[in-house]
Amino acid sequence: MNPHKILVVDDEPSLRELLRRGLSQLGNYSVEVASNGAEAIEKIEKDLFELVLTDLKMPEMDGLELLKAIKGTRPELIVIIMTAHGTIETAVEAMKIGANDYITKPIDFNDLLIHMSKAQKESDILKENRLLKQEVLKKFKYDRLIGKSKAMQQVYSLIEKVAPSNSMVVIYGGSGTGKELVAKAIHYHSPRADKPFIPFNCGAIPETLVESELFGHTKGAFTGAAQTKRGLFEEADGGTLFLDEISTLSLAAQVKLLRVLQEKEIMRVGSTERIKIDVRIIAATNENLEVRMREGKFREDLFYRLHVFPISLPDLKDRKEDIPLLASHFLELANKETRKDLEGITREAMTIIMEYDWPGNVRELENMIGRAAILAEGRSLTPEDLPKNLSEGSSLLVKRGVKDRKSLDEIKADYICEILKETNGNKRIAAEILKVNPRTLYRFEKKNQAD
Repeated sequence: MNPHKILVVDDEPSLRELLRRGLSQLGNYSVEVASNGAEAIEKIEKDLFELVLTDLKMPEMDGLELLKAIKGTRPELIVIIMTAHGTIETAVEAMKIGANDYITKPIDFNDLLIHMSKAQKESDILKENRLLKQEVLKKFKYDRLIGKSKAMQQVYSLIEKVAPSNSMVVIYGGSGTGKELVAKAIHYHSPRADKPFIPFNCGAIPETLVESELFGHTKGAFTGAAQTKRGLFEEADGGTLFLDEISTLSLAAQVKLLRVLQEKEIMRVGSTERIKIDVRIIAATNENLEVRMREGKFREDLFYRLHVFPISLPDLKDRKEDIPLLASHFLELANKETRKDLEGITREAMTIIMEYDWPGNVRELENMIGRAAILAEGRSLTPEDLPKNLSEGSSLLVKRGVKDRKSLDEIKADYICEILKETNGNKRIAAEILKVNPRTLYRFEKKNQAD
């Protein structure tokens, strides 16, 4: 069995040598020493140590700075702080930012071995937990889609059935439920996987530019057309074109899309040349296309052409058993992004997360976990790291509304204001959460200013 590699960091030569000799004589430790933080970092970059035993008070770079540097690059590395009685408060602070343990000077050798053994066991448990989480995620994950709920298992099953075919698919689901992830899963499990997957948000650009974006245009076809441009249908040839928010297409654009689906050819704006294309269409919407059709806002012939294989994604509030899995996954991603090593989410914080209704669905949960990870100062996410609207959001607004005898319109206005505040005034994101058109928020803001 290979000996455990340990790095002892202290500016006192006598203590360094004492610890080096003492630990080396035990036989199962390989010990190196460093006289300061800079030297320690140099050694850590070159070798894979399992444990660092460092003094807290050192000239130039002290133990806290060294700890931060280590956790920034090697978050899994065990760090035990050595401290004098007068600096125990600082040692406790070190624990908050990632130290595994601390021991007071003068060092009692037997006590040190107990601390090292305890830290090693805790580290092993964390590693096991991470492996278990990874195994759980593998079991309840389809590509980047995550969920063990019955609803998500049905979604996985539908993806597997439709992916090998050339069938058109319509994905229904609220904003942030993962419609594009489902579309990608279908594409990358299909015979078209080695061809392009091209996403297009039908509601993200002005109606006048939709035709040019989809079908392309020739040079001089309209003002500003300085050169010939290939459309997204041509870019996606052989692959998949994902039409998100398809319900926002104008009736005129729907006619042109229907013609392309029927004839499997396009004409660039300003050209009479017909170009053959081979593209699979996957559409998505957060509205009921059948209702839009009955209202005369969506063409019946296009509806039946597209609506071959519908897949419905549940809102996050309707599959709350998936929230712990998703939160754990997003925390792992946040750890990589922030270079932290957060161990998990406290029970109190998870209770708040589970009780919230998540109007922005999975995307809102991912954004919240990422933000909380940045703010977190401890080793786990706590209620203090979560946005206030989670525990003081819509339910509190309703209670205040009842208490103050507010009208329904007033409560709705309060809620819109809270969402705009939470999204830093970004009307596009706020509109996705509220499931309204961004223009509604502009009108709301204009009305509020007039009032």
